[in-house]
Amino acid sequence: MNAHGWTLLAVYSVVLWLLAMPMGRYIAAVMEGRLRWAGRIEAGLCRLCGVKPEAEMGWLQYALALLLFNGLGVLAVYALQRLQLWLPLNPQGMANVSPDSSFNTAISFATNTNWQGYVGETTMSYLTQMLGLAVQNFFSAATGIVVVIALIRGFARHSAKAIGNLWVDLTRATLWLLLPLCIVYAVFLAQQGVVQNFDDYPVVQTLETQHYETPKLDAEGQPVKGADGQPVTEPQQTREQTLAMGPIASQEAIKMLGTNGGGFLNANSAHPYENPTPLTNFVQMLSIFLIPAGLCFAFGRMVQDRRQGWTVAAAMGVLFLVGAVAAMSFEQQGNPLLAPLGVDQGMSLAQAGGNMEGKETRFGIADTALFATITTDASCGAINGWHDSFTPLGGLVPLVNMQLGEVVFGGVGTGLYGMLIFAILAVFIAGLMIGRTPEYLGKKIEAHEMKMSSIAILVTPLLVLLGTAIAVLSPAGQAGVANPGAHGFSEILYAFTSAANNNGSAFGGLSANTPFYNVLLGIAMWFGRFGVIVPVLAIAGSLAAKKRIATTSGTLPTHGLLFGGLLIGIVLLVGLLNYVPALALGPVVEHLVLWK
Repeated sequence: MNAHGWTLLAVYSVVLWLLAMPMGRYIAAVMEGRLRWAGRIEAGLCRLCGVKPEAEMGWLQYALALLLFNGLGVLAVYALQRLQLWLPLNPQGMANVSPDSSFNTAISFATNTNWQGYVGETTMSYLTQMLGLAVQNFFSAATGIVVVIALIRGFARHSAKAIGNLWVDLTRATLWLLLPLCIVYAVFLAQQGVVQNFDDYPVVQTLETQHYETPKLDAEGQPVKGADGQPVTEPQQTREQTLAMGPIASQEAIKMLGTNGGGFLNANSAHPYENPTPLTNFVQMLSIFLIPAGLCFAFGRMVQDRRQGWTVAAAMGVLFLVGAVAAMSFEQQGNPLLAPLGVDQGMSLAQAGGNMEGKETRFGIADTALFATITTDASCGAINGWHDSFTPLGGLVPLVNMQLGEVVFGGVGTGLYGMLIFAILAVFIAGLMIGRTPEYLGKKIEAHEMKMSSIAILVTPLLVLLGTAIAVLSPAGQAGVANPGAHGFSEILYAFTSAANNNGSAFGGLSANTPFYNVLLGIAMWFGRFGVIVPVLAIAGSLAAKKRIATTSGTLPTHGLLFGGLLIGIVLLVGLLNYVPALALGPVVEHLVLWK
C-alpha cells in the first residue's frame, strides 16, 4: 500500500464512525416509535391499510407475513418486465424481458441481491426501473432492517409472546429512515452530475472512429471458442455512440443506502453517469456502510447496554480493516507477468504502478480495491471496477468477504443479525469450555437456538457449494465459461457465492444470462435470503419468551476484547472453513501458477 491508500483508509474509517453513532441513535428512535411527529402519520396509514398497530405478532406470523410480502414483490417485478413493451415510460421501446431473465431479476431485487444478468440501459424501461427495481430496493432493504429489529427485541424482551408488528416495522423503516436519507442523497448526486431525467437516448458523433472487438456468439447466444479454447472475437468499428439517460440519481441513492447494488447502467458505479467524481465515489462507499454500522449502535441502545453494540462494531471493524489492507496491497503489488522488461530476477517482480487493469483511471487502485472490499463486506453488488481483473489474491478478498456471510457490517440488517448468530454460537462454545449453560444478554442459549443458528449458518454454504458443483458438472454450466481453468472455476464459485449470500456483484467473464444460470441462481438467491431469515425470526421468538437471567460471577462477559476476539475467531473458523477446498481450486491455485 502507498501513502494514498493508508490516508484514504484512515479518513474513511474516521468519518464512518463519526456518522454511525448518531445514525444508531436515530435508528433506535425510529424503530422504537419515539418520533412523536411521526405517530399521527403512521396511525393514518395503518387505518387506511386496515392494520392494527397495537396487535403484535408471534415469530411464525411475522415470518409468514414477511414471506407473503416479498412473494408479492417478486410477482409484481416479474409482471412489469414481461409487460413493459406495452406500458408507459418506455421511450426507447424496450422489449419484454424473457421469462427466465424476468424470474431471476424479480427474485434478485426482492431478496436484496440485485444480481443483474442483463444490460440495464438496453433491457429495462424507465417504468420497470422505477416502479419495479427501485421500489424493491426500498422494500428489500426494509425487510433486512425489520428482521434484525425483531431479533433485538427477542434479546430485549422477556416472557413475551410477540416480536413486533411487521407492517408497522416496514412502514417505519421505509418512511422515516430510508426515504428521507435517499431524498437528500439523490439531490446531492444530481448536483454532482449524476443523470436524472426521462429523456430519449441521444445518439452523438464521436471525434474518432472507435475500433473494438466483440465475442462471436453461436445460435444460442453462447461465446464461440477457437481450437485453443479461447473465445473467438470479431472486429467492429463505429463513429456513433448512444448515451443512456433516465432517472438514475434517485435509484442510485437507494442502491447504496439500502446495500442493494443494482446499477441503472451495466457498468454500475464505474460509469460516470452513476459515479462521476472522486467525491461521489467516497460518499458512495460511506453510504454502503452507514446504516449497517449505525445498526450496531442501535442494537446497544435497544438492549440497554451500549458496550454490546461497541463490541460487535469493533469485531466488524477489525475484519474490515484486515480485508481492506489485503485487497489494496495485493492490487498495488500488481501482476508479475507485466513486470518491466530486463528486471533483475533478484528484485521484486512487481508491475509498475500496480494492477490498473479493469479499474477506472478516475479512481485508481486504492479507491477501487477499497470499494470492492466494502461492497462485498456488505451485501451490496455495487462495483466501480472489474473484479474479474483483480490479481488472484486481490479477487480472493471480495470472495472471502461474501463467504463469511457478509457479517462485516453486512447489508442493512442482514450483517448484524448474521453477526449475532455467530455471537450465539460463540457463547455456546464458550459455555462448553467453562462447563455451564451459555448465556447471551441474559438469555439462556439452549438446544432450539443452536439448531436454528446451525441452519442459518449452514444454508448458504450448502447453496454455494452445491450450485457450483452442479454448474461445473453440467454442459449448460460449462458453456457460459469464457476463461478455462482455475479462473473460470473462480467465476462460477463467485457467481453462486454472490447469489446465495445476496450480494449481487459479479466476477465477470461468465455468460450467466441463460435459462440454466437464471433459474439456478434465482433459486440460490431466494433460499439464501429466507433460509436464513426464518431461523433468525424463530430465534427471536424463542428468546423473547424467555426470562432474563441475572448476571453472576460465572457469566461470560459478552463485551470487551476477550469476547470480541472470540467472536472474530468463530466467524473465521466457522464461516470460512466450509469454503477452503473450493478456494484452493480457484484463486489460490491461480495465484501459485501466476507467481511460479
